[in-house]
Amino acid sequence: KSWRGWDSRGSRSANEAHRAEPSRSARNGGLVNKIQTFLVSRWHSFGHAFHGWSYVLRTQQNAWIHAVVATLVFLVALWLGIPPRDWAVLILTIAMVFTAEFINTSIEAVVDLASPLHHPLAKVGKDVGAAAVLIAALAAVLVGLLILGPPLWTRILLLVN
Repeated sequence: KSWRGWDSRGSRSANEAHRAEPSRSARNGGLVNKIQTFLVSRWHSFGHAFHGWSYVLRTQQNAWIHAVVATLVFLVALWLGIPPRDWAVLILTIAMVFTAEFINTSIEAVVDLASPLHHPLAKVGKDVGAAAVLIAALAAVLVGLLILGPPLWTRILLLVN
């Protein structure tokens, strides 16, 4: 018997195929059980995701740099009172940088697992992952300058004059 009662050919295992049809109340109880199982599995999935998030923040210095810069960007955007569309672009851009950092960290972990010794292809995998983070961060800087630059410059000039 393999995963959830299906055999390797994609059909119900012998024990599952010969069960009698359950009564209506048993089927409804089964539905409740399926919903409960689904909700518990979602809860566990969120737990795994938060554990991964915690791992990145504990082990990756660049993630802390991204977090500090993102916080500063949020504070400046609040101070400038940017419109909702600009908020959406900033949030997506910050999410893009964090996503690249998280994927890069997972690539590094898998490469370290698969190739504990130094190997040229392992280096390529890690370098390409780091390049993805660099591209995302550079794009984020450009987006930040385009969105925050003009209103920030205007606000600074008003404060100076």
